[in-house]
Amino acid sequence: QVQLVESGGGLVQAGGSLRLSCDASGRSIETYAMGWFRRAPGKEREFVSAISLSGGSTYYADSVKGRFTISRDNDKGTVYLQMNSLEPADTAIYYCAAAPVVAGMQQRYDYWGQGTQVTVSS
Repeated sequence: QVQLVESGGGLVQAGGSLRLSCDASGRSIETYAMGWFRRAPGKEREFVSAISLSGGSTYYADSVKGRFTISRDNDKGTVYLQMNSLEPADTAIYYCAAAPVVAGMQQRYDYWGQGTQVTVSS
């Protein structure tokens, strides 16, 4: 098993940046593909980004492409989501998750963190 803890959320003005971190403990994350998802107020949780086990392949939702960057440091057991040019529509709780293989579907992910709140003011 792996335990995931997100951090780095907060309140930021539109156009600003935040970097989210997801720290893993337990089983090494190098055996998992990792993903970021978010749940906006009144909406269902949606895919944001994913990264393969080695970090060689990355995937993004169209809504964040060109603004967000996912990366991982397997030695540190940490996955990052750099978020630039933030918009009010990015306001959500952000979750990291671990899956055996990289995927955009939430059902493929076995382990989830508790989430970190990101609020973007206009």
